[in-house]
Amino acid sequence: MGLNLTQKIIKSHLISGNMVTGEEIGIKIDQTLTQDATGTMAYLQFEAMGIPTVKTELSVSYIDHNTLQTDYRNADDHIFLQTVAAKHGIYFSRPGNGICHQVHLERFGKPGKTLLGSDSHTPTNGGIGMLAIGAGGLDVAVAMAGQPFYLPMPKVVRVELKNSLKPWVSAKDVILHLLSILTVKGGVNKIIEYGGEGVATLSVPDRATITNMGAELGATTSIFPSDEQTRLFLKAQGREEDYLPLQADKDAKYDEIIEIDLGLLEPLAACPHSPDNVKKVKDLHIKVDQVAIGSCTNSSYTDMKRVAEILKGKTIHPNVSLVISCGSKQVLAMLARDGSLAELISSGARILESACGPCIGMGQAPKSGAISVRTFNRNFEGRCGTKDASVYLVSPEVAAATALTGQLTDPRTLGDYIPISLPAKYLIDDRMIIPPSGEVNDIEVIRGPNIKPVPLGKPLENDISLPVSIKVGDNITTDHIMPAGARILPLRSNIPAISEYVFHSLDPLFAQRAKELKQSVIIAGNNYGQGSSREHAALAPMYLGVKIVIAKSFARIHKANLVNFGILPLEFVNPNDYDLISEETTLIFTNLKQALNSKEVTAKIVETEKEIKLQATLSMRQIEIIKKGGLLAYSKSQVDLL
Repeated sequence: MGLNLTQKIIKSHLISGNMVTGEEIGIKIDQTLTQDATGTMAYLQFEAMGIPTVKTELSVSYIDHNTLQTDYRNADDHIFLQTVAAKHGIYFSRPGNGICHQVHLERFGKPGKTLLGSDSHTPTNGGIGMLAIGAGGLDVAVAMAGQPFYLPMPKVVRVELKNSLKPWVSAKDVILHLLSILTVKGGVNKIIEYGGEGVATLSVPDRATITNMGAELGATTSIFPSDEQTRLFLKAQGREEDYLPLQADKDAKYDEIIEIDLGLLEPLAACPHSPDNVKKVKDLHIKVDQVAIGSCTNSSYTDMKRVAEILKGKTIHPNVSLVISCGSKQVLAMLARDGSLAELISSGARILESACGPCIGMGQAPKSGAISVRTFNRNFEGRCGTKDASVYLVSPEVAAATALTGQLTDPRTLGDYIPISLPAKYLIDDRMIIPPSGEVNDIEVIRGPNIKPVPLGKPLENDISLPVSIKVGDNITTDHIMPAGARILPLRSNIPAISEYVFHSLDPLFAQRAKELKQSVIIAGNNYGQGSSREHAALAPMYLGVKIVIAKSFARIHKANLVNFGILPLEFVNPNDYDLISEETTLIFTNLKQALNSKEVTAKIVETEKEIKLQATLSMRQIEIIKKGGLLAYSKSQVDLL
């Protein structure tokens, strides 16, 4: 039996385990990336392991999230990241060079390689044929130290693409359609592998849009074959030598197959407040206050060029604020040279720097009660910076049409389609990427006063009584647990300070209550921790004394992050037992260490004396990590064995 594309890459990188669905495997990581919102903590963790130089083929530190410098804190993080990169053999992408996923796709991504990134949208590089996986910063730090990345062997879902997209329908509509099928939890512990005749009609930037938003499915990653489109993209980037043809075998098997006829798709929008709340744009008649074009999902040269052509010679609606952020300096410079930037500015667009910006609530929050139409990947409530705003996710074509009309608009009403060709050669200028220095002994790592030591978890207690500190429902995101935004993101390297904002949007008194309880347990519904890879959503609760989280189910990255910081994730055997617990409940766990060895745990409700059955769907390695108090303590001993 032949191998699918996913299996081929995993097999060539397999260090431990077997490619059996659900079995834990360890794979070699070729490349890593970090961004500044997660990078400071990741490199503090790397330093704590005592490794002088990264052991990967390539590691890159990007500055793209915390670029709004309202005081010293973000700037201090930037110089820390630059000096720590120079000290430990890491490439450094300076502020203004662009968004990590876009720049990595342009300058570093290689077909057939593995990439681990401390950002949930790392799968963007699956568009170039990489096995690119998002993870917590500690997992990335451990990978930089030369250790394997561990994960359950995922199921592999083949998405069979047929025919080609019609005019004014784009790659964004493909992934929105798939989200409408699978929902935000339908991809958990799965890898989405694209194939079929329709693949050849999609460029690498198209594919990257689709793999980027595969993160919203909860998928481990998404991947496209490496084919002629891949070769042309790499050639245009001056990197044809990195090309490697890579396809699934004709007789490859899959756990599931989904067929999508590209020719039947229409312009779509994800309505508030979830990426899977998808409707046809033509059925939505909504006045709009703000349009934002960019983010790591739709900020490529072809995306921006098409927007410029749509807006050429026109003026945006007087009631709409249009903001545009290109994905990289390369994109911005090319638009400036071919005149497209002038067209965007003349239309009334406000040009932002090449960074994440509004996508993570870092500026450009809309007005109270606004309707904001964005080409981004997430529209969780409050993520834009305005609690009562409603965010719709759309393609660049829909966004540009909407900016002109002032209401959500199907771009097919604009008339003749405007074809945009990929450039035969991109503008290559890597001066904003600083390669690692060979002279590391004289490099001083500079730490500002906001950069605090990494808090460490404590070893698991065998018998423990835990009051409930909060009970939450389904699809709680990492934005709910650990908010982003211009006020909170600068605290990423200061866990005592940022922990004051845990669950702030749901319960502003949570942090105070958790500290008063000293130790506690969180109760949650399905898909707890969906969204971002931000490990602070586990690290800050650990700092506040959270020892256990009991949920109906977990999102993959957040569950791994809980383990990494010594918080035990348990799942209800009977989901109805969720209803037996309230925020006034105390749970008693006895012989916990022995119970974990069988992966079956019993908790007693003090108030009713009822017992509930729980399961630890963890590997024995993860259980040992929990017992030791977290991955950092566990890894220190493992590094000595390398």
